Amino acid sequence: MSRTLNRYLVPIAALAVISALGTFAAARGRGVSEVTVASCLGPLSAASTQPATAEQERLWDLLRGGGRIVMMRHAATTPGSGDPPGFRLDDCSTQRNLSDAGRAAARKVGESFRARHVPVGRVLSSQWCRCRDTARLAFDRVEDEPLLNWLDKDDQAAMRKQVDALRRRLGDVPREGNDVLVTHQPNITAVTDQVPAMGEAVVLTPTGDGTFRIEGRLVP
Repeated sequence: MSRTLNRYLVPIAALAVISALGTFAAARGRGVSEVTVASCLGPLSAASTQPATAEQERLWDLLRGGGRIVMMRHAATTPGSGDPPGFRLDDCSTQRNLSDAGRAAARKVGESFRARHVPVGRVLSSQWCRCRDTARLAFDRVEDEPLLNWLDKDDQAAMRKQVDALRRRLGDVPREGNDVLVTHQPNITAVTDQVPAMGEAVVLTPTGDGTFRIEGRLVP
């Protein structure tokens, strides 16, 4: 009986995987930027989607010791991608901004740092309002840093120059505590190959010679 079942179950499982990969390929063909095979296969269990507690605690322990850089993606925004045509940096009403949930999440980031006694040095941000608001709501202060501004992919030369300068900045050891840099997903991906969700961060250890080590992804 088991052999008979296997004759049918194995081909069915193979067809399911092929179908999922086909869905993935079709989505890529339509220009979808972030689609995974896992999403095509359906929802994962809660345990498989939650960050490993031990790994998160390891990162918090590193941050308690200072000397790290927390490169954070801004918190959740209102629906959409990018900014409306004709937006201005000096007018937040023309941009895509944090949602109510994003503002609440930003405040919780600061609460997480304070509850774990993580020392925070400089708080730098892209000049986009959703990044500045994330930094201010979390840490009550913010400094503008143009290196963290949205990468202009229409100007490849300028983008490469910005990415190279940002990499060098990430190699600088903070003078005190940990530096927090709030920016956009393309910037983070360009220098770390990581694709954090909104509100997530990548923890880096700068070496002081213009390079850095990626420690992992933090979910504050």
